[in-house]
Amino acid sequence: MGEPKSYPYVTKLDVKYPPLTVVDVPAMVAACTDSWFNQTLCKVNDSVARLGIFQGEYHWHKHDRDDEFFFVLDGHLLIDLEEETIDLGAWQGYVVPKGITHRTRAPEKVIVLMVETADIVPTGDD
Repeated sequence: MGEPKSYPYVTKLDVKYPPLTVVDVPAMVAACTDSWFNQTLCKVNDSVARLGIFQGEYHWHKHDRDDEFFFVLDGHLLIDLEEETIDLGAWQGYVVPKGITHRTRAPEKVIVLMVETADIVPTGDD
């Protein structure tokens, strides 16, 4: 087994907001200076809600055991699948089923809520 891959994304898997805490998305968006930022907001049972603040494109990857839900809060998100591209605007969402190779792209800054299992590896299964 080789060295783990390095990616140019800021991915924080710690739970920022424990139960009984107000989740303050506008404050996180205002403080973000990264072009690709992903922070776990909270854990709900066996799943997590994550905030993504993206601009640019992610690499192609898949999750063999986990579905992913993307919900655009602000901006425009493209989800490339092998055969098509899903085009989402504010207040639209999409589930990428487990085992489907995909990547996300944001021509301009987008703010996305993601829901997935707590054990998922955001960069994909190698």
